[in-house]
Amino acid sequence: MLRNLATSLINSREERIVTTLPKAKELRPFVERAITLSRRARSFADEGSDARALHLRRQAAGFFHAGNMTVSEVTGKRGQLRPERTAGVSALKRLFNDLGERYKDRPGGYTRILKLGHRDGDREELAIIELVDNPREVEAATAAKKRAKAASSKRKKGGRKEAKETEATEAAEE
Repeated sequence: MLRNLATSLINSREERIVTTLPKAKELRPFVERAITLSRRARSFADEGSDARALHLRRQAAGFFHAGNMTVSEVTGKRGQLRPERTAGVSALKRLFNDLGERYKDRPGGYTRILKLGHRDGDREELAIIELVDNPREVEAATAAKKRAKAASSKRKKGGRKEAKETEATEAAEE
């Protein structure tokens, strides 16, 4: 169950999933360990130690279904081709390509849990577990900075204009 939840969280477009609160609390350390492995592998790859990075990648593959398994083409029933299990493989690729780079300077705390309230059917408490510093969050932060900068520049311009007007009126009175 944790492997499926971790795969869903890593592969989700919004980088968040809705689940029950106890599952989210169990999932948090599971996903954070996998992200830490990708961070460490990124640092080893930058140093040139590809064997250590490969070892960490294989360790992280254990957190996902079919992470490092190579399936031969003729292992299905009666010679039929077995379909690829790509969710775990794509999660592993995303973990090491995108998330390892994103969190390379962050010492921990890669996930956030937000409580949603109780579900109607069984009154189970729901929660959203999401990855921090996701693109949606970064975009909102830059937009807020732009709005704040524009507002402060308007205040400055307005303040200068009023100051010039008062100087002009004072000079006219003298």
